[in-house]
Amino acid sequence: MKLFFGEINSNAVILDEDEQQHILKVLRMKSGAQLYITDGKGNLAEGTLRIEGKKTNVEVAKIQFYENKFIPKLHIAIAPTKNIDRIDFFVEKATEMGISEISFLLTEKSERKNINIDKIRKKVVAASKQSLRYHFPMVNEMQKLSSFLEQIDTENTFVAHCDKAFERADIKTIGKVPALTFLVGPEGDFSPNEIKILSQRGIKAVSLGSQRLRTETAGVFLAAWNYYQMI
Repeated sequence: MKLFFGEINSNAVILDEDEQQHILKVLRMKSGAQLYITDGKGNLAEGTLRIEGKKTNVEVAKIQFYENKFIPKLHIAIAPTKNIDRIDFFVEKATEMGISEISFLLTEKSERKNINIDKIRKKVVAASKQSLRYHFPMVNEMQKLSSFLEQIDTENTFVAHCDKAFERADIKTIGKVPALTFLVGPEGDFSPNEIKILSQRGIKAVSLGSQRLRTETAGVFLAAWNYYQMI
């Protein structure tokens, strides 16, 4: 099944503009082709492609809603790397493995101060379609660590850092809960001051093993670890 992205309202489907161009100019699909479209909110529409000149329409046969099967829900807040290709890799793989939400953090040691959220969201859409996800992960704007901490429930929030001067629990000790949030620092890790602040907020530190992982590797590891909890 080839999955497309669009807006689904009642019995009407409007294909995303980029998807329309892809169908016409890249895939060169013809009228009468069968289409599957999701809105990324759990709805899946099945229908027939109708092409009129340079416009595409979908003749809808049925629409179904699918519950979000990704439990526990995973939210990773990560400081983007200087090399954006590495964070793109994390976003793609984490999406494929069922992440529910992605946030980007600006920290004391951050080398990248801004990020193209629209581009990241397009990567999320592409990865979601590739892995046949009907619920797309939420992608939040980049914000300072201090601002992020004001918005979250710290009960099931953890930070993965490499500073051995601070106590860290084995990630295996985390029990099964409906939702988890993990913070991942930049290249160079969170500063000692930031780690102290996180601890004071009640955010527990975890170790991801004996190896020191790159920022994007830590993010992928957490997504894979959580994916394993789902199956």
